[in-house]
Amino acid sequence: MRPNLSNQAVYVALGANLGQPLPTLRRAKEELSGLGQLTGQSRLYRTVAVGGPAGQPDYLNAALRMETSLAPGPLLAALHKIEDRAGRERHQRWEARVLDLDLIVYGDLVQTGPPELPHPRAWERAFVLAPLADLDPELRHPVSGETVAAALARAGLGGIRTLEENW
Repeated sequence: MRPNLSNQAVYVALGANLGQPLPTLRRAKEELSGLGQLTGQSRLYRTVAVGGPAGQPDYLNAALRMETSLAPGPLLAALHKIEDRAGRERHQRWEARVLDLDLIVYGDLVQTGPPELPHPRAWERAFVLAPLADLDPELRHPVSGETVAAALARAGLGGIRTLEENW
C-alpha cells in the first residue's frame, strides 16, 4: 500500500555515544528540521549501551516527531546522509557510533522494507520507548496495537536516566 505523502507523522529515534554526543544530536535535530516540520521533541536520556561490543560508553538518546512529505525510502536515505555528515562509520552491527538515526514509525505504514516499518525492534527497547513516551505514550504499534506506554512498562527503565528537558 502506497502511503499518502502529504503530512505524514513520523517518529525518528536519535542516539550517539562517540565524540561529542550532545552537540551532535543538536546538529542532527537542526538537519532533521530541513526534512519536514518538527512537531515534538522528547527529553534527553543517558542509556547504557545494549548489545554490540562490550565496553561501549553510555548513549544519549532522544526522539523527534515530525511531519514530512518524503516517502519512507528517501527519508531513510536522508537520515543516513545526516549520519554520514556527522562522521558515522559502519563496521560492526550495534557498535558505538557518532550518530544513529532510526525511522521508527511512518504514519500507520507497515512494510517489510526497505525500510522495514515500523522499526522491527523499537517496541522491545526501552532506550527508544522512553523518548517515544515523551512524545505520545498512546502511540500504537501499527501491527500489534500495543501502546508505547504499555511496551515501556513491559521493558522497564533499567539503565536509563533522564538528563535535559530541552536539548
